[in-house]
Amino acid sequence: MTLYYYKAIAPTGETLEGQFDLASHDEVIGKLQDAGNIPLEVREADKGGSTGLLSALLKRSTLRESQVVQFTQQLATLLGAGQPLDRALQILLDLPESEKATRMLERVRDQVRGGTPLSDALEAEQGSFSRLYVNMVRAGEAGGSLDDTLARLADYLERSALLKSSVVNAMIYPAFLVGMVLVSLMILLIYVVPQFAPMFADMNMELPLITKIVLAVGSTLQNFWWLILIAIVGGIGWLRRQMADPISRLKIDERLLRMRKTGDVIRKVETARIARTLGTLLKNGVPLLAGLSVVRNVMTNTVLAEAVGHAAEEVKTGGGLGFALSQSKQFPKLALQMISVGEESGALDTMLLKVADTFDVEVKNTLDRLLAMLVPATTIVMTVIVAFIMLAIVLPIMNIAGAIH
Repeated sequence: MTLYYYKAIAPTGETLEGQFDLASHDEVIGKLQDAGNIPLEVREADKGGSTGLLSALLKRSTLRESQVVQFTQQLATLLGAGQPLDRALQILLDLPESEKATRMLERVRDQVRGGTPLSDALEAEQGSFSRLYVNMVRAGEAGGSLDDTLARLADYLERSALLKSSVVNAMIYPAFLVGMVLVSLMILLIYVVPQFAPMFADMNMELPLITKIVLAVGSTLQNFWWLILIAIVGGIGWLRRQMADPISRLKIDERLLRMRKTGDVIRKVETARIARTLGTLLKNGVPLLAGLSVVRNVMTNTVLAEAVGHAAEEVKTGGGLGFALSQSKQFPKLALQMISVGEESGALDTMLLKVADTFDVEVKNTLDRLLAMLVPATTIVMTVIVAFIMLAIVLPIMNIAGAIH
């Protein structure tokens, strides 16, 4: 017998933790599933806490998101065509373009051939597959519909990746523009402006205020760049610590939601994520309360995650999901109305996926509008700054020319 630590979600949505003294990893999972729970983590009790540098160095490299999507789509297609699981994994061995993916598939195939469930084999890959992924595969195995589960999972991953890439792509051009202008400003202030300082000193005249300001900024950047760099690195480190602290993270997320444009985008992105994740879980046969607990773990904004937690408590007492989510006043009214309609019609899972599609489009449209305003606004601000620097240099020269005349 071996002592195993487990973490699971009960049908009521509660998170369970404890230990079982059983013969194998599979027996622990079986016992949890027999009780109606969804296993999140199962490991030997004496192998849990090493999170130091050595464990980080020994940890297997994880697959890219695109590789996980490709693997899921291909496996779903092969299983849907009637191929046995071990045969499907063997076929997939010839398809990956990277050696890392091939080694991962070999490990998974060998474990499956040895009698290990696919969900356990994927869980052993240390981070390549999320808890949501593993739990959905486990639910598909229990329900005998692994091919359908993988197809839904592939669609979920693909749409989630599309939403993420749309956000990233929308910010590439503004970030590039701001970066190039900042580099140009640094060159002006550090190398160009100081060249005029000796000439202005020889003029023996009172310099305009803007010239003094620009010369002071240029001198500071030239002589104390290392101190500024240390301050920037220290600021980033402080911000990372604040984001890691639950109380500070909650305050930061609250401020972000109160910002008009930023808060609107965050709400729409998180609403799409909640709806797609929960809709996919419900389609796969996961109970609503257990699904809400899983959804809370995949959210990035802690304020909205807490709102989902409070909604789960409301649902436990018999309240509807739409009404429960509306109590926080954090989620878009359109999403709440659609969810309520889905509950009334008995098609909540389908309606949640429609909510996700709707808000994916909303996010794209909002980002397009913001981008249309951000680029010219950034250009105008940077142009004004450059004009200010050039005026600071030219103004003393014009004063001298005027005095000579």
